[in-house]
Amino acid sequence: MIRIAVFGTFLALVTWWVHRRLVRATGLTGRPAHLVDAALIVLWVLALVGIGSGEVFDPAWTRIPGFVGWVWLAALLYLVLGLIVVAAGSGIARLAGRPQPTDPSRRRVLRGATAAVAIAAVGAAGYGVTEAHTPRIRRIRITLDGLPSRFAGARIALVTDLHVGPARGVGFTRKVVDLVNAQKPDLVLLGGDLVDGTVDKVGPDLEPLRDLNARHGVFGVSGNHEFYAGDGGRWLDLWDTLGIRTLRNERVEIHRGGDVIDLAGIHDATSPAPYEPDLPAALAGRDPDRFVLLLAHEPKQAIEASELGVNLQLSGHTHGGQMWPIGYLVPLQQPSVTGLDRIGDTVLYTSRGTGAWGPPVRVGAPPEITVIELASRRPG
Repeated sequence: MIRIAVFGTFLALVTWWVHRRLVRATGLTGRPAHLVDAALIVLWVLALVGIGSGEVFDPAWTRIPGFVGWVWLAALLYLVLGLIVVAAGSGIARLAGRPQPTDPSRRRVLRGATAAVAIAAVGAAGYGVTEAHTPRIRRIRITLDGLPSRFAGARIALVTDLHVGPARGVGFTRKVVDLVNAQKPDLVLLGGDLVDGTVDKVGPDLEPLRDLNARHGVFGVSGNHEFYAGDGGRWLDLWDTLGIRTLRNERVEIHRGGDVIDLAGIHDATSPAPYEPDLPAALAGRDPDRFVLLLAHEPKQAIEASELGVNLQLSGHTHGGQMWPIGYLVPLQQPSVTGLDRIGDTVLYTSRGTGAWGPPVRVGAPPEITVIELASRRPG
């Protein structure tokens, strides 16, 4: 509740500023002004419902209003950015003395620009809802040194960042499972942040995951969001009951036609005690000449992975920025935003994620289920 109160206060201040730009700055009066203010208040409430859904509130009744509230927050992002531009333009015009403050044309221009920004913001959020609705199958071939020959052609389905709970439920999970199974992967890897909320309120939304099917199994690691409601360990225990082998700073051997590789998995970089990531423990006792594939939620965990001889790391977390222009901020925290990269001697693939955190909206960063085909680079 403290988190909701803090966010609600911040959002109230932003809403007040938006009111100033939409109503006061444009000279809107009467019924239109009252309608705008009423809408801002209702949307503020719905946004708080969305923030609390899955953790404080039961998604059984909050998912629809919470969905609307979350989409409003996406529209609000673009509305604020646009209104800042309009305000800056108005300020520059005022300093230049064109037009004069008493000139009626000045207010007409301001009203027109503000209306255009509002329409564009709502349009961007609406487009983003459509973009985020169905994950795309993204196929990629990765050629790797040291990969055993019999693993050449093996196909891995990577699913990260479902974020079911507040705005999406069991139906979205079922859609993802059906899309994954249709690809007939040899191995399914779940890269964390599958949920937002508590086991009691959101756990049933993961039920379709028990139907995932792959020749070499289904494995998963924690992300940062599994721990936000204090249920990190319970979430991993639940995944185990769904047929997902959770890798908790450990590794398993994957056999294929007589060849073997190590699949290692570690907790998220920000996981609290006693779930801190421990890659040395995960790799302890392994044959150092054997190919190792690491599943780790955050791309920045590849820095340590490279130092410890990991050949390939698969990650998520970044969402590819999820909504333009947020993607430009991701490099401040992570060494990779999306796609193939190399950190030292480790090949890194970062998924844009399958769902969406917060607003079920994606702009310029479509959701993906990644189907990775492994290829072996021949010596010489």
